[in-house]
Amino acid sequence: MSLEENIFMARVAEQAERFDDMVSFLQDVIKSKTDDFTTEERNLLSVGFKNQIGSKRTAIRTISAIEQNPKYSKFNEGLSKYKQRIECELYDQCISIVNIVKDSCLQKATTDETKAFFYKMIGDYYRYVAECAQGDKLETVKNGALENYQEASKASQTLNACNPIRLGLALNFSVFHYEVMNNHKLACELGEQALSDALEKIDDVDEETFRDAKSIIELLKENLSLWKEEEDQNNVEDL
Repeated sequence: MSLEENIFMARVAEQAERFDDMVSFLQDVIKSKTDDFTTEERNLLSVGFKNQIGSKRTAIRTISAIEQNPKYSKFNEGLSKYKQRIECELYDQCISIVNIVKDSCLQKATTDETKAFFYKMIGDYYRYVAECAQGDKLETVKNGALENYQEASKASQTLNACNPIRLGLALNFSVFHYEVMNNHKLACELGEQALSDALEKIDDVDEETFRDAKSIIELLKENLSLWKEEEDQNNVEDL
């Protein structure tokens, strides 16, 4: 199939909620690309990959919540084995996505915006694995996420502070520091700096950028408010 046909079929698969099929069509798009990715193509990749692994992340959270309920403690062994099976599936799928982006997508990225987008994507999929990984595997994916978020940060410095890729990176990188690295101070500093930079430029951007930036700014504000509230509660408990 042609590039145009594969993009069309990827959109059809998205509407049909057949996300494995969507990713398969998008892999053919990646293979046939000879130049940089358009915004539309990047968005399709983002939607396809995220939805492909989304159900597994939700399943792991659901099982973890059930494990916490004393009423079901007698089923803990079965729950643990089931969760580990899904965690292995998530790991394999996320690392597959990381390798696709590293080996195929980044090679074709020519602009700082596209480079930032794909480095951020690699960081994100390492982070998703880090949410449930342990031991040596956890250290490997933590380092992978950190390294690629840092590369994305370098590439994003030339972008407007309200650019949704730069803002989304700040949002996800701060979440990584808070939840995975347990570095609450750095998470808040990253979020606050991104928020401050964006609010300085928000009046200078076009309507579409404003709309995209506004939703990410709200998420940054919510996270910072929640994190500071948690820190205050922890401080009280420490007294």
